Amino acid sequence: MADSSRTHDVVLFGATGFTGGLTADYLARNAPEGCRWALAGRNQAKLEGLRSRLTEVNQACAEMPLLRCDVGEPASLREVAESARVVITTVGPYINYGEPLVAACAEAGTDYTDLTGEPEFVDLMYVRHHARAAETGARLVHACGFDSIPHDLGALYAVEQLPEGVPIELKGFVTAGGKPSAGTFHSAITGFSRVRGMTKVAAQRKEMEPRPPGRTVRGDRSKPYRDSDVGAWALPLPTIDPQVVLRSARALERYGPDFSYGHFAAVKRLPVAVAGVAGVASLFTLAQIPPARDFLLGRMESGEGPSPEEREKGWFKVKFVGKGGGEKVITEVSGGDPGYGETSKMLAEAALCLAHDELPDTAGQVTTAQAMGRPLIERLERRGISFSRL
Repeated sequence: MADSSRTHDVVLFGATGFTGGLTADYLARNAPEGCRWALAGRNQAKLEGLRSRLTEVNQACAEMPLLRCDVGEPASLREVAESARVVITTVGPYINYGEPLVAACAEAGTDYTDLTGEPEFVDLMYVRHHARAAETGARLVHACGFDSIPHDLGALYAVEQLPEGVPIELKGFVTAGGKPSAGTFHSAITGFSRVRGMTKVAAQRKEMEPRPPGRTVRGDRSKPYRDSDVGAWALPLPTIDPQVVLRSARALERYGPDFSYGHFAAVKRLPVAVAGVAGVASLFTLAQIPPARDFLLGRMESGEGPSPEEREKGWFKVKFVGKGGGEKVITEVSGGDPGYGETSKMLAEAALCLAHDELPDTAGQVTTAQAMGRPLIERLERRGISFSRL
């Protein structure tokens, strides 16, 4: 699994941003001895400042390589991609800044991870770069944070508790508490404003992407309802997460000959559920109006995010209810602060998994369940994220 032709095992791009800094801190504390990792970004002074802070955590970081890299300079991206086995990027919104690095990694045969939750970006990268990555052997793995690792790997974990070769019906129910960063907020508002583009590129991908022969994989289109298994109102969540789960199901026969998945927010009290729907609808409407969108984007400056004390209070639980072969299982994935503490952990561990673990032979744009599956579940369990059967 070592590759002496590449200078670095892992390169972190965007390390001086909020989530990038948390990911760098996690790697400084948890990257295995001998892992050759580096920081990349466009501001040398900020990179040096970050390296100094990391050295206080781990003295070995004093010699950390710093790579100059800018999304506006393709040559610098190409140089970084060619030097690395795996590249992590936290530079978003990805629809604005992400493609040049994806293209560089696809061309160089370099594995790529990000934490996007932007469906348009993921679909566009499939349309434009999946084929080349499949040729070069690059694994392009999007959504390696709270979007969508707990849901994608949680669905896989639940499926593994059910009999093989039978139709499976699975539902995921999300509850969480935490405060967003400016990057997450900006990505959400940008996504709300691009519905037409998202719909168009999704249709392009659907035309290109093969479907599994002899198997059916479909989304659950349930309307809001009261679910007795979780004791809460189930509100459909139109995030990227169910899309990722369904792609894993199409790629892996373990999900059975007929698989369906529904993805919901679990809300105990009906008034809270109604208020949440109304709030999202209001943001969606305002995002369509340029002056209102600019106002919203100006409410949080780049680099802002929750304090350590606020992150300490964060938590998440994703409960899965699965039925198949006459059996019913309830499983749960749970952890701490979903947006930042656990997202930086998931992103870093996904990259380390790609760099160091024995994994299935995959290439092109792939999901975490497809590319890493059980080895990544085991990594996350060792780091305090729980996968359990209830």
